[in-house]
Amino acid sequence: METTFPRLLLQHAAQRPAAAAMREKEYGIWQTLTWADLARMVEHLACGLHEAGLVRGEHMVVIGANRPRLYATMLAAQALGAIPVPLYQDAAAAECAFPINNAEVRFALAEDQEQVDKLLEIRAQCPQLRTIYYDDPRGLRNYSEPGLAAMDALLESGARFAQAHPEFVHSEIAAGEPDDDAAMFFTSGTTGQPKGVVHTHRTLLDRARAGAEFDHLTEREEVLAYLPPAWIGQNIFSYAQWLACGYVVNCPESAGTVMIDLKEIGPTYYFAPPRIFEGLLTSVMIRMEDAGALKRAMFRRCMDLARRVGPALRDGKPVPFFDRLKYAVGNLLVYGPLRNNLGMSRVRVAYTAGEAIGPDLFSFYRAIGINLKQLYGSTETAVFVCMQPDHEVHADTVGVPCRDVEIRLADNGEILVRSPGLLKEYYKNPEATAEVKDADGWYHTGDAGFLDAHGQLKIIDRAKDVGRLADGSLFAPKYIENKLKFFPHIKEAVAVGDRRDRVCALVNIDFDAVGNWAERRNLPYAGYTDLAGKPEVYALVKECIEKVNADLAADEKLAGSQVHRFLILHKELDADDGELTRTNKVRRGFIADKYRVLVDALYGGQSEQYIETQVKFEDGRTGAVSATLRIMDARTFAPLRAAA
Repeated sequence: METTFPRLLLQHAAQRPAAAAMREKEYGIWQTLTWADLARMVEHLACGLHEAGLVRGEHMVVIGANRPRLYATMLAAQALGAIPVPLYQDAAAAECAFPINNAEVRFALAEDQEQVDKLLEIRAQCPQLRTIYYDDPRGLRNYSEPGLAAMDALLESGARFAQAHPEFVHSEIAAGEPDDDAAMFFTSGTTGQPKGVVHTHRTLLDRARAGAEFDHLTEREEVLAYLPPAWIGQNIFSYAQWLACGYVVNCPESAGTVMIDLKEIGPTYYFAPPRIFEGLLTSVMIRMEDAGALKRAMFRRCMDLARRVGPALRDGKPVPFFDRLKYAVGNLLVYGPLRNNLGMSRVRVAYTAGEAIGPDLFSFYRAIGINLKQLYGSTETAVFVCMQPDHEVHADTVGVPCRDVEIRLADNGEILVRSPGLLKEYYKNPEATAEVKDADGWYHTGDAGFLDAHGQLKIIDRAKDVGRLADGSLFAPKYIENKLKFFPHIKEAVAVGDRRDRVCALVNIDFDAVGNWAERRNLPYAGYTDLAGKPEVYALVKECIEKVNADLAADEKLAGSQVHRFLILHKELDADDGELTRTNKVRRGFIADKYRVLVDALYGGQSEQYIETQVKFEDGRTGAVSATLRIMDARTFAPLRAAA
């Protein structure tokens, strides 16, 4: 169907004017915005932006959390034929300068004072940034910067213009075409400057509909929008599919209330990267450790049963009668209350994407009755490439190609994709576009993998990260890291070993989980660095690593990748320090360079190593964290094939 995002908005407003389009929690109360309300807001914003000088083909930055008025601004820009460019709200000011200059942005919408301050800080570097609108006026009363204006004033002027020109916005929307640029998303820039990925209305809506058809989504779904709108994963679920299906998008009050809001809304369609599911599991495990002995024993017993039969029940496979009966009792006593506590009692379909999820973590959620599935895609493919069908879910695959997707493997094992959802181009970067999209329309993903006997795609790792140990055995660092991160006490891990004789690891503890563990043992600590260096914490992490090594020993291909030595980093890996991307992916090359002295110490046989590291605080100040880190050996196991 030939359409655009603003046309879909008008369609919903005409057919279901009183139906809820969005909800926003404000001062503890959910406020509902109907499709008619939203269409009126978009019309007024579009008229205001037109009067201010926003023109067709121009870019407009939107920076902030999920808010109805920010979504309405993106729709208003698209109604005029302009292209919204969402930026990460947690990005440092300097990170915003390149996208703004690259896209020649004159207009920006900032959610609040924090985002306004960011844009004002870089204004000297971005002389073309003429007008900054803000949504939340708190703290901005005494600001007198030129070009700084309240969104309320924009809406008022737009309402007057709309009254005088009632057909203006409708005619502008009618002039838009499906192949017009609809949005631009900047990549995380793991290997250099970010690249602006340009998508059209056609590419985004085609993939949104392909995903909706796959899982039979309707206008009755409830979605919680809590991840950064600048990440295409959140954008496709709470914007593209929202307009394609007409379901309700709910915006939490703040980042701190997400868990409460999740329970109140009870979404039916849920999406999160693995780190969110890791965090939820960690919170569960912390609460269970604080529970009484009887509850802990019941939980362990029920979870043993769930891991054994839960995934089979979820997939509709035969399970013995008495196991079904015991699972039903477990569902009454443990699994049901646990799903309710996680806010997932009503979830019909849950997806994880963005990076690989550990098989143990994945199986945990399916074992307790949550229909968690994996999908595969990227910013450049408008997310939907492969999806897992119900009842055909495997922890080690990402599903089958969805509608109109072709997959081919290059000679080096790299996955190539051809799809109606491929990016139009990297903005102002034809060389980069030509590198990833060849003349035959194949997109080079950079991921290594293969199609298994069931036609499901299996991802090994990023093609550039898959390596070999010195003896020639396979080294897939992400696979090892995911197994380590299943443990609630390990938040992040970086495995090193390419072209070396053995694998070593740099570990981040989960401060909340390990802090709770330490407090219950009356183990005092003065902060993250102090806690991370405790001998008792090293023993705890060593136990986790040795369990992973035992699992790896049973894998014929990865038995040689067991972790021989490890250390616990003195600081948490942080996007502000360049160690993670804004979507919390490890910047492996950057970390290897930054912590080279630690890597050398791991392989040099040392038992400790001093390091001082520059860090950036949230207010922009810089400082240093130093420590002498202990280096510990971990037990490894003989490959099981050798013992057979």
